[in-house]
Amino acid sequence: MVKDKTAIRSIAQNKKAYHDYYIETTYQAGIELFGTEVKSLRAGRCNFKDSYVEITDDRQAFLVHMHISPYEHGNIFNKDPVRKRRLLLNRWEINKLHGAITRDGYTVVPTRAYFLGSYVKIDVALAKGKKLYDKRDATAQRDMKRQAEREFAKD
Repeated sequence: MVKDKTAIRSIAQNKKAYHDYYIETTYQAGIELFGTEVKSLRAGRCNFKDSYVEITDDRQAFLVHMHISPYEHGNIFNKDPVRKRRLLLNRWEINKLHGAITRDGYTVVPTRAYFLGSYVKIDVALAKGKKLYDKRDATAQRDMKRQAEREFAKD
């Protein structure tokens, strides 16, 4: 049996990011992991709650506060579940993100984790925070759309 190297299998999504931020652009990044972390991700054991991307002064990107549960059979090889993990991005992508963060008031948040073939990939997004009234407006728009779809379905 030959596995497709372009097959995408989703691990987790960060729906809260779409609620709290306006997503401008997204980038696909690799992530530096240990073997037991990959095995835990294959079981779908990861959480994006309160995670973000930090870019250091030496122009490296790190994913902070992403929780990957310890692998049950990993014993001494398990790592800290919320450690900083290095993201693998091109230099120009890191420079572009760093410039937007420092100048324009943007933040970089992870939006999705998935397997691309046998590799773990993270989609990171350049995002601008929403105000409370923006969130209320988005909720009202979504509710009106649902109501219209219900009315249409009845007819």
